Amino acid sequence: LVSPISVMLALSMTANGADGDTLAQMEKVLGKDIPIDELNEYLYYYANNLPNEEKSKQLIANSIWFRDDEDRLVIEKDFLQTNANYYNAEIYKSPFTDQTLKDINNWVNINTDGMIDKIIDQIDDDTIMYLINAIVFDAEWKVIYTKGDIYQGEFTAIDGSKQISEFMVSGESLYLDDGSATGFIKPYYNNKYSFVALLPNEGITIENYINNLSGEELLKTIRSPEMTVVNTTMPKFSYEYEIRLNDILKNMGMSDGFNPTKASFTRMGRSSRGNIYIGEVLHKTFISLDELGTKAGAVTKVEMKDESAIMDMKIVKLDRPFLYAIIDNSTKLPLFIGTLMDLKKLTYYSITYGNRQRTVYNKKYTKLYIIMI
Repeated sequence: LVSPISVMLALSMTANGADGDTLAQMEKVLGKDIPIDELNEYLYYYANNLPNEEKSKQLIANSIWFRDDEDRLVIEKDFLQTNANYYNAEIYKSPFTDQTLKDINNWVNINTDGMIDKIIDQIDDDTIMYLINAIVFDAEWKVIYTKGDIYQGEFTAIDGSKQISEFMVSGESLYLDDGSATGFIKPYYNNKYSFVALLPNEGITIENYINNLSGEELLKTIRSPEMTVVNTTMPKFSYEYEIRLNDILKNMGMSDGFNPTKASFTRMGRSSRGNIYIGEVLHKTFISLDELGTKAGAVTKVEMKDESAIMDMKIVKLDRPFLYAIIDNSTKLPLFIGTLMDLKKLTYYSITYGNRQRTVYNKKYTKLYIIMI
């Protein structure tokens, strides 16, 4: 079980911080080359016009959490404002401590009605931001199953084993047939949403069916049902699912964003520790379907990290004479400044006071220079 809209919303928020080839790849994967500004408009309209009623609930929440460390991380205000405007993203500047971990998981728990209790196990030192989407769906059937509609039966699992389950029987009116599978459409309360099921024909495995199914073909099938009497039987079920989407997104063409060297998220911000890139895209879902209706939840987390690419790494090895100082951080003025000339020989320096010259031995083997700033 996946929620395409959850993944889309989390990645689109992220794309608002991308630039160059990184942005171009994300635009191609997310919207088939639709510019991110237009995609923002479309997703804003789509998300805010989804039906949401008492017995047919659909809720979407977005949040951005970034590390509170101004010496390390600077976030672009336009990036935050765009995501607040189009995605109603809640913005949190946090210290990324154990308390932040609890706060993020608590936010996930609340915004999935308790269906998913956490999305993060730990916060790594190189993590600078989380962009998170949460979705809740909770709807009653248009016609609720009664006790007489439920019986015990066998479900044949993918490995051929037989599993005992409670099955629900109903009569529906929208029949689906795409030549390789048959199914039905079952409406939820007030006809705002529907459940769709497709069963591959005998001799066609579910893997082969899915591998040969395109998004266009699926939409065509759903949009052209046959009006007829359909006797349906389906089991009650409940399960959760988790998938790391990094490799899938790379294979779809969105590779630069995950590359510490190639990623360009300059419109998101900058880090003193190095380049900003996507560390992980994690997706979690939950569904429970029974005689009353369906509850489903989804969370997508985009984790941003900072890391210097090896080829761009600056190296300073103090293995010859060098200047050093002890400075006041607020003004950057030196309290002490000197040079290390020799690690073994005792050196000395001279300071002239008017007409007098005084020789001072330096027991730390340094030579002092007085620099007026």
